Amino acid sequence: MSAHRDHAAGTPAVAAGTPDEYVEAEIQRLLAEDPAVAEQGITVVRRERGLVLYGEVESPHRREEILRRVAERFPDVPVTSDIGVIRAQAPTEVEQLP
Repeated sequence: MSAHRDHAAGTPAVAAGTPDEYVEAEIQRLLAEDPAVAEQGITVVRRERGLVLYGEVESPHRREEILRRVAERFPDVPVTSDIGVIRAQAPTEVEQLP
């Protein structure tokens, strides 16, 4: 499996719909360096049929924004999300421990 860089667009092209390690690294870089995303807690893992994004974010909106940006930049890359949402606000009640 191989990919080549589309020099006009500046993004890797994916051969046969299966991303390689360069596409994986490009997506990881997008997540960390794009000021609109700036997520270092998301891990990109290559699987046989595409990429899986793992991690946690503070809201469903944030998760959707990340997935939208990845799909926009890499439209031919099959991406699956395993991004969970963590509670970002302080608890509203006291937790009772046994």
